[in-house]
Amino acid sequence: MFDENQLRSMSSQERRQLMCALAAMDPPGPARSREGDRRRRIVLLVIILCCLALAAWTGLLAATLPRYYRTGGWRGAWVGFDIALLVAFIATGWASWRRRQVLIVCLIVLATLLCCDAWFDVVLDARTSGFWLSLISALVVELPLAALAIVSARRLLRMTSGVLLRYQGRGGPTPRLRDLRLVGTNGGRPLHDLLTRPDEDELDTATEPAGRSA
Repeated sequence: MFDENQLRSMSSQERRQLMCALAAMDPPGPARSREGDRRRRIVLLVIILCCLALAAWTGLLAATLPRYYRTGGWRGAWVGFDIALLVAFIATGWASWRRRQVLIVCLIVLATLLCCDAWFDVVLDARTSGFWLSLISALVVELPLAALAIVSARRLLRMTSGVLLRYQGRGGPTPRLRDLRLVGTNGGRPLHDLLTRPDEDELDTATEPAGRSA
């Protein structure tokens, strides 16, 4: 059994190799893996069905909705939306202050709400006296904040992925997010997925020129 002094005397490469060896000994969980694959197939099927239904519904709305419409519940709709946006700002600020991983989710939700706010402000104020104010607000405030939130979430995801890749013994630039696999979804062995060496195709992706992976 290793004691702390022996571990401290090892080089960083030796410690990574030890971690990989320990991860390889982590027992597999076939039942959990089959259950995870089944859930993944169900989720993919639901997403495909939602895309088809939404495409059909969008076409129906485009063909049947009137160009202009006087609606009710205007105050409730916008006050409720602004409350949701305020909650997203508060949650993002709290997660940033406390340095919590949920900050990535908060940033994505915040960016989505800001884009929706900008879109509906501009579209619904078209042909009204408040159109230019809504347009300026969208271009100067809402969309730049949404872009900042997306860039920050992407940066945090790449930083987290870079830490995991370094524990796998991989150097060089961090691959693009779309080339990175989920952690803990392979064979029900989260420690094995986290620390063992990647496949050859992932190594090829990681060694691409920095310009392509930026």
